[in-house]
Amino acid sequence: MSLAPRQHEILNLARERGYVSIDELAQAFAVTPQTIRRDINQLAEHGLLRRTHGGAAAEASSTQNTAYAMRAGQMRDEKQRIAEAIASHIPDHASLFIAIGTTTEAIARALQNHKGLKIITNNLHVAAQLSDKTDFEILVAGGTVRSDGGVVGQATVDFIQQFKVDFALLGISGIDEDGSLLDFDYQEVRVSQAIIDNARQVFLAADSSKFGRNAVVRLGSITLVDHVFTDAAPSPAIARLLTEHKIHLDLV
Repeated sequence: MSLAPRQHEILNLARERGYVSIDELAQAFAVTPQTIRRDINQLAEHGLLRRTHGGAAAEASSTQNTAYAMRAGQMRDEKQRIAEAIASHIPDHASLFIAIGTTTEAIARALQNHKGLKIITNNLHVAAQLSDKTDFEILVAGGTVRSDGGVVGQATVDFIQQFKVDFALLGISGIDEDGSLLDFDYQEVRVSQAIIDNARQVFLAADSSKFGRNAVVRLGSITLVDHVFTDAAPSPAIARLLTEHKIHLDLV
């Protein structure tokens, strides 16, 4: 495929940032959103980009996640809005699981002004962020520590299963068109399943780049959660699934 200069730039930006939105590209190149959509469609047809709702993401492996440092910088503003929305639904003195992920780390930061929370987590970054909150009780699961600060393994699952909490706060690597929640590490998925099983309400934090993204391990269906927090409307198929199962959709 012979790329136009603008398409080269779009591709470079997507690879650098991980995700780019149609609106920001239209503004950057002083063209209409329709023009950007055509560029993205052409790039996606040749396997160079992955179309997402409202933008495009760099094409990635379905078997290996993006490096932690890159994930932490992707969709930063959207993750912050999602985090603030979720924090507004958490009352003081609640008990909660906070799982692995850069979005859940943003949620932890957004919970700094709460009082009396009891937090069980398998995310070392979350524990570190909240460790100076003297009125919080922070419990960290044991297990194998990953390079991104996540803790996984059978010991982690056993620890989680000792509790029954008010809220589970989860992120996810990808959401298939059929509603499957997808991730890359089967050990992380087993922990997330235990978290879901032992929470009264499950909040899923998923920015729009996660819709349509492929990953090799299936956690379960999106119908396992009670609330979905995202920054753009999902596809009609996903929206129908949420409506049919009375899952609340929060658009930030």
